[in-house]
Amino acid sequence: MRALTVLAVMIPLLSLEAYAKDPALGATTYVTYESFLSPAQEPGEESETPKLLQKSLGATAPSIPREERKSRGHGQLRFSRDMSRAYVEVEIQGVNPADILMFHIHCGPPGFLGPIIVDFGEVDSPSKLFSQGKLVVELTNKNVRFVKDMPGLKPSLPESCPSDIGLPNQTRTLSGLEYLARKGVLYFNLHTKAHTYYGEMRGQLSVAQD
Repeated sequence: MRALTVLAVMIPLLSLEAYAKDPALGATTYVTYESFLSPAQEPGEESETPKLLQKSLGATAPSIPREERKSRGHGQLRFSRDMSRAYVEVEIQGVNPADILMFHIHCGPPGFLGPIIVDFGEVDSPSKLFSQGKLVVELTNKNVRFVKDMPGLKPSLPESCPSDIGLPNQTRTLSGLEYLARKGVLYFNLHTKAHTYYGEMRGQLSVAQD
């Protein structure tokens, strides 16, 4: 009797279509995050740079208060679903590309500074990458940095940088980077000659809206 019952359940299951997808789709479909960059998202003014860091950062142009800056931007971070590649596309306005010193993806919640996870300066000069007002870069695991130092001389890494609370291991893969993006703790930060510490403008990443 039990065998007949099992058979009665299995026959409908065997008649269903397979749900496995074409593995090639992993490299051609994406999970996408985006941000609108603005000076208002920076957690402080350049004049508030810690004194210990003012000389080493060496701003070479006068800073402008956040509310008065005209710089704006929009960026996307797309992960292939197999997590083998990620693509960054950013367009900026109100910034002279020649004034750009650094561009990063940081790991930190809104309103807080966090360590650098992706340094686009390791790809090419940020002023060159933005020479036409747009940046397009492909990332692999090798672009995910191991964090050694914290901004502002903080004594420990924030919760958002290790893969989970209390674990000493850090994110070292695009898969880990996407996990942090889902948590809402990744942000773009553009640094210029006038705004070297907090940055010219910042954009917290969230799931892209259609």
